Amino acid sequence: MMALSSVVPVAAPSALDLNSPGTYLHWSIFEISVANLVLIAVMVVIFAAALLLPFPKGRVFPADESGPAGGEPTATPDPAAGAVGDPEDARMWTARVRRGALRVLPPGKLLPDRQPAYVASWVYVFGVATLAALGLAIVSGFVIALGGTDWWHINPVGHFFNSVHLWSVELFMAFMVIHLWGKFWMAAWRGRRALTWMTGVIAFLASIVECFTGYLSQQNFDSQWIATNGKDAFNAVGVGAFFNVMNVGQMLLWHVVLIPVILVALVGAHVLLVRVRGVSHPIGTDDAAAPAGGSWWRRRRAVSRAEARAWRGPTRRYDLLKEGTVAAGIATILVVAMAGVLSSPDVPPVTVQTWGRLAPADFLGTVAGELDGSALAASYGPPYNNGTAAVQQVGPVNWQKLSGITQPIDAADAYVINPLSTLAPADPQLTAALDRYRGASADQQQKWAAAYGDAVTKVHFVNGAPVVPAAADGPVPVLAASELTMARSGALDSDLLAQRSFYGTNFTLPLLFIADGAYYAQKAQDMHLTGSQWGVMNETGGYPGQPWLWLYQLWYHVAPFSNSSSVDIWAVYLTGIATLLLLLVPFIPGLRDIPRWIPVHRLIWRTAARGPARSSVGAARPSPSGEVGDSPGGRLPAS
Repeated sequence: MMALSSVVPVAAPSALDLNSPGTYLHWSIFEISVANLVLIAVMVVIFAAALLLPFPKGRVFPADESGPAGGEPTATPDPAAGAVGDPEDARMWTARVRRGALRVLPPGKLLPDRQPAYVASWVYVFGVATLAALGLAIVSGFVIALGGTDWWHINPVGHFFNSVHLWSVELFMAFMVIHLWGKFWMAAWRGRRALTWMTGVIAFLASIVECFTGYLSQQNFDSQWIATNGKDAFNAVGVGAFFNVMNVGQMLLWHVVLIPVILVALVGAHVLLVRVRGVSHPIGTDDAAAPAGGSWWRRRRAVSRAEARAWRGPTRRYDLLKEGTVAAGIATILVVAMAGVLSSPDVPPVTVQTWGRLAPADFLGTVAGELDGSALAASYGPPYNNGTAAVQQVGPVNWQKLSGITQPIDAADAYVINPLSTLAPADPQLTAALDRYRGASADQQQKWAAAYGDAVTKVHFVNGAPVVPAAADGPVPVLAASELTMARSGALDSDLLAQRSFYGTNFTLPLLFIADGAYYAQKAQDMHLTGSQWGVMNETGGYPGQPWLWLYQLWYHVAPFSNSSSVDIWAVYLTGIATLLLLLVPFIPGLRDIPRWIPVHRLIWRTAARGPARSSVGAARPSPSGEVGDSPGGRLPAS
């Protein structure tokens, strides 16, 4: 049976309030928000429509019959011949590179005006649509950068452009996933196009990292929660030693500089490979190239060579610039409409001040845990300290310990003693309590803190001041009460950031402290963001999140991994293996044959089955404009 649950509403201006309570569906171990379900359903419907809707008819140009049957195309002028210049310059490095570039990618391939006649399905448009959405995401990111990191939190115009950025990214990822679906069912890696497939998959992975760092850079509750929970997986595999997800400054620079450069380079390489290699032929078109006799390997090599040749069958007109302009226009209209109607979420972050004011008992209990070492931050392990509470290992190597302590944290000093030392000169009672605590042995300090931790569970407040039952807790009650006063004033937030030098964009200290309390986790639970609620895929309110992360989230709910103390590292390993399989599909027998066994490609190339088709082993030379398209592959269905 499915069950429904809702999250606490968060008010924010938008024409259609998606900050209102989200709704979730439960079935077996699976749980998904209605927003994510709607997003997936829309993607599936779009993909199905692309498979089934008729493509606009255009003029089909018959194959050129002037070439020798079964042979290579007749000679055509060398596109680089006119670019040599003075003969004495022909040996120059610059001239050689220019000639080589023109041979590999002549203008007819770079800006084609013809494409194979079988490229007549809406499935082919999602490559250009993905590029259009990526362009919108980049432009809207530039606009947000003009106002600074906090502009969109405090200015309606900034918030609108943040909404444009959010929905352009959602559109980009959705189109990219649909594009990936289409290319898989076309077996787009055939014909020596494996590198085209692999650059596309790597670009998809880079896009996920880009989205992840973007979420971390928001400086709202969602980014806080993602950071404090995401750190465990990164720390478990040793990456957290240098990739600190709680350092907003680092994540912002990765998001706006490093990853975009890598992503744009990958996308550019992918598009160039598409232009160089062209689109793969429908599955089965080149099977006739296999010799009747001979070994399986010989027949396969013959078909592979035929699939790699330029298409010499019928062609149709293709206006690349018009297609890109139309795609960009439609994407812009969709994104601006969604930004105006749906806005974007921005739940305020939890601060130590709000925690101390709204959940003082939880705050005091956490202070005791930091002092006696029972809190997670105090006993976590690398990269923070020598504890073992969160140290995970699968296999012979412990990556977490190997990475070392790169962000040292002594919880008692960092969260209690050092902050209170700044108040002590103006408070004699606090000064005396600090002197007594510091003068005691480590064993005595731990006993005092543990006794206070037991007693504080029965705390009550009189005029806002904590009253804790008497216990053998020494000076700890004075320290804890002073710490609560400091937290409520907002001074503790500033002090925890001040312990980090320079710009103060590293929120590791305050976030680890806040995450040790129950208030923070309860707030996330109310918003359906916890791991047990499939929270990796979710966004606050009723907004869609990242349903394409379902595979990573799955391992947290599947035995025996879900019961392992090293579940984070298992999730990374298993997701990594699955990703590697996706990347290497072109080389794995069985996986690469799925598109042949499940003939979805028949829907993609159904118009080709009705028209004249010429295999690449046929007798025609290629169009002067060269091969075009966006790297599909597939099988020509029997008519």
